[in-house]
Amino acid sequence: MNEQQQARAIIYGLALGDALGWPIEFLSVKKVNIIYGPDGIKSPPDPAQVSDETQTSLAIAEALIEAGEADIETIMAAVTRHLIAWSNSPENDRAPGHTVTEAIRTLEAGVHWRDSGGQGKGNGSAIRVAPIGFLYQHDPDKLREVAHATGIATHQNTASDAAAIAAAYLVKLALDGIPPDDYIEHTLAFTQGLSSEFDEAMQRVGHVIEWTDELGAITHIGSGWYGEEAVAMAAYCAIRHCDNFSRAVRRAVNIPGDSDSVGCITGGIVAAQLGLAAIPPDWIALLENLDYLTNVANRLAAKKEQLY
Repeated sequence: MNEQQQARAIIYGLALGDALGWPIEFLSVKKVNIIYGPDGIKSPPDPAQVSDETQTSLAIAEALIEAGEADIETIMAAVTRHLIAWSNSPENDRAPGHTVTEAIRTLEAGVHWRDSGGQGKGNGSAIRVAPIGFLYQHDPDKLREVAHATGIATHQNTASDAAAIAAAYLVKLALDGIPPDDYIEHTLAFTQGLSSEFDEAMQRVGHVIEWTDELGAITHIGSGWYGEEAVAMAAYCAIRHCDNFSRAVRRAVNIPGDSDSVGCITGGIVAAQLGLAAIPPDWIALLENLDYLTNVANRLAAKKEQLY
């Protein structure tokens, strides 16, 4: 699979995980089962509308396309511009989180990105980093630096910082062909010393990975509203259903929690694992703004080819 196919897989994958989860984000599992049947939501709606999870991922991708080869200050200047442009766009009508919204307003007021983030422990810094994991697959130090910087621009909490770095690193691991059973060990080594809360969330994956009750297992890990839980839950889905994109994202979203966030992170990781051919073509065809998603993926792939 070439870089363009990999980039398309990741962009489509995260968008589809987001689109599958967004219609049920605030519904209980009981309500979801009443509306969609006993197996929950099984395919994206038509059209498959995405939320701020995908929109902010695209903002990060655009910044990397613009400045991905540069120093961190130049990269973050581009990230700041693209996040502000998204925040002020009419496309920003998908109920973004308060922490992200306030941080971007702070950036727009001229505060430096190192000081703009709040102490909220949400998942907004982790949902948008898949393009970072793709672009810096072969440069883990740069991956860590950029994921950290983009993360603390909105979320200063150490657990959120670790989650953002880990979510990008999981995409790298998937692209590298690392066996999914080894994801937790590799990720904890990469984020060592950053956050005990993040470590504990990831360790819960190992506790439940063999449980036959998957809903019980994933809800034991968390609800997904916090960054460390969302990443750990996505890692669980990527390990548990490492051979099937559709099953992985269905498991990720049919939860009593932040469905679109866990779905988005899961979709990016599993798409990186399995490649473009593993994503149902009829799902891809449903995505809103598909031409733009494809364009972003193609340009991100071209940037990676320039770097390496």
